[in-house]
Amino acid sequence: MNAPRPNAPQGARARARIEVTAAIKDEARRQLAAEGAAKLSLRAVARELGMVSSALYRYFPSRDELLTALIIDAYDSLGAAAEAADAKAAGAVPAERWVAVCEAVRGWALAHPHEYALIYGSPVPGYSAPETTIPSAARVGLLLIGIVRDAYQRNGVARTPLPAELKPEAQRMAAALAPDLPPEAIASMIAAWAQLYGLVGFELFGQFNKVVEDREAFFRHAAARLAHEVGLVFS
Repeated sequence: MNAPRPNAPQGARARARIEVTAAIKDEARRQLAAEGAAKLSLRAVARELGMVSSALYRYFPSRDELLTALIIDAYDSLGAAAEAADAKAAGAVPAERWVAVCEAVRGWALAHPHEYALIYGSPVPGYSAPETTIPSAARVGLLLIGIVRDAYQRNGVARTPLPAELKPEAQRMAAALAPDLPPEAIASMIAAWAQLYGLVGFELFGQFNKVVEDREAFFRHAAARLAHEVGLVFS
């Protein structure tokens, strides 16, 4: 007779914890969709799952810790979608890769509107995201920087002249984010990054209603313009 493996109970407990954690997050996302992040309640999540609150607190000691977990998951899901789109566009010129990533961001947001609202919508009252969210939040931005870097190393990028008063800030941003890239490129890229999420947000939150009808074509054109403003070319 084979002796039981000593780590079998620990493995079963670990799997059970993973399953319960996933169930808690799923219910929390359902509540986000129904009530919004500001009304997320650990007690309500526990009640819907048939758990006592004290049991749920062993997984997430506070509402803020649950929100942080949901935020990290959302950023990671968005980042993975953007990275997959860039991998699919491998071999294309950097401008085409840029547009592919932008379209992946839009596609993810349309498929996950409440999670997008959690990370790019109105701040949640009383909540401040900890530094543990930064690596996940940076994934798309770092991917876009990587695309610009590839273009710069190949053929260079067009540089938009900077006004004198902006040069110190552009130099600071370049030193912090990508010291190997010209400050002009980084300043343009930060502006384009913000405009990307503005475009997505306008579509998702209704500002394009009765204004833009063919939103897919409009977005693709706008993403190509952002690539141009960063200094990327399509040839």
